[in-house]
Amino acid sequence: MNLNGKVALVTGSSRGIGHAIAKRFLSAGARVVMTSRHLDEVKAAAAELGSETDVIGLKMDVIDEAQVKAGVADTISIFGGVDILVSNAGIQIVHPVEEFPFEQWKKLLAVHLDGAFLTTQACLPHMYAKGAGSIIYMGSVHSHEASKLKAAYVTAKHGLIGLARTVSKEGGPKGVRANVVSPGFVRTALVEKQIPEQAKDLGISERDVIDKVMLGQTVDQQFTTLEDVAEITLMFAAFPTNALTGQSLIVSHGWHMS
Repeated sequence: MNLNGKVALVTGSSRGIGHAIAKRFLSAGARVVMTSRHLDEVKAAAAELGSETDVIGLKMDVIDEAQVKAGVADTISIFGGVDILVSNAGIQIVHPVEEFPFEQWKKLLAVHLDGAFLTTQACLPHMYAKGAGSIIYMGSVHSHEASKLKAAYVTAKHGLIGLARTVSKEGGPKGVRANVVSPGFVRTALVEKQIPEQAKDLGISERDVIDKVMLGQTVDQQFTTLEDVAEITLMFAAFPTNALTGQSLIVSHGWHMS
């Protein structure tokens, strides 16, 4: 599968999963726009991956409508269009439901859901005008499962499947498909931060968080890798028809099978 001639916008891509996806898309022939709330960080990340003829970094806070519109406009101005959106930007906050601060609940849902909505809304008219496009949301096993302490995250990740299915219904007749990649635990900085937090809140050791909470339901006690997620995202991006749309593909070493 290749992305020759395609332009991809990948949010939250200065590091972690988004960075791995940007790198894989470049190797498949795409030109890539990487975004982050931190301009210096994302520009440096883009420079590491290639020249400005193939990859650029832009500042974009995905919950700021003006920044999203400006980022999509800049993408089109620089590279001539947008064929693929990977809505990857996300955060994690953990608390028991009864202790979850409402402001933090709203913050997490805004990044995951408002961000996905705003970037989709900004890209769709350009995809419709071309009669083609692929939108990929970064979900999670928690798009299908629930875990303690993650009420906001689980709610948001479930919501992305609903958004993808709606976009696939509306966009299908116009050549646009929408899908969700749903990884298990990938050992990113976001996951590393959760280990001591969950150990404290659950009253268990950090080793037990890894072995029992994060990997206990897998078939081989293995973390999903950045490369695993990037490869599946490439498949959704490069798939040539609308036969594959409205789907969530779980990449989790067998943690949740459907």
